[in-house]
Amino acid sequence: MAADRRPAGASAGRACRDPRSAAVIGIGTGDPARLSVAAVEALRGCDFVLAVSKRDDDPLLEVRRRLCETYDVPLVVVPDPSRDRDDPADYPGAVRDWHAARVEAFAAVLADRPGRVGFLVWGDPAFYDSTLRLADDLGLEVEVLPGISAPQLLAARHGIVLHEVGRTMLLTTGRRLAGDVADHDNLLVMLDGRLACLDLPDPQCWQVWWGANLGTDSERLVAGRLDEVAPELREAREQAAAEAGWVMDTYLLRRTPVTT
Repeated sequence: MAADRRPAGASAGRACRDPRSAAVIGIGTGDPARLSVAAVEALRGCDFVLAVSKRDDDPLLEVRRRLCETYDVPLVVVPDPSRDRDDPADYPGAVRDWHAARVEAFAAVLADRPGRVGFLVWGDPAFYDSTLRLADDLGLEVEVLPGISAPQLLAARHGIVLHEVGRTMLLTTGRRLAGDVADHDNLLVMLDGRLACLDLPDPQCWQVWWGANLGTDSERLVAGRLDEVAPELREAREQAAAEAGWVMDTYLLRRTPVTT
């Protein structure tokens, strides 16, 4: 376990807070300019921030580290427990085991450190993030501060509304996309590391609005009919990965009439 600490006395006045309380803070893309005033106040009110490190050169951990340095809050880091990320036979079970291991690692830190703990969540805690579940398992009393999410940035960058008038929008993942397109015409897809949209049997029937690493220096955007922009989409994703060392992409798929 590694810890970044401020000079002695820097957190004076904080130790009287409830040691079981927590702030779960959505940080959007990690840019301080996009944090709400309430999120900044909540971060400054934490005695320390708890985070995991996925590898030695984890770029998303570095984003959290910079935020903690900006707002003078200690950062405590634990190694992220390993998990099967390929295609486990029991995916929900693999995730539960991973979450349980994270809870155990976090509980060990909380047992040794008093005060209000903060968790910095990429994007917004409401979308495909486990932090609130982990906090519940840890018995923490949580304050949630929303962040600017990838779907919001995607819509803003492309200048679109995510749903048509009077129609529904399905929020799903790349893992579930192939089954979901049978019953839905408007899908917002997150967590698709394999670009499952490019494997759809009728790409000419779909319009795509895609974005990677939204709101960062390595941001890439592609929009158009899926069959026509597929090569551009693959290239843009590779560019984002090469530039940043990671990729988080989100896209909207909308079924459209085929014109000839």
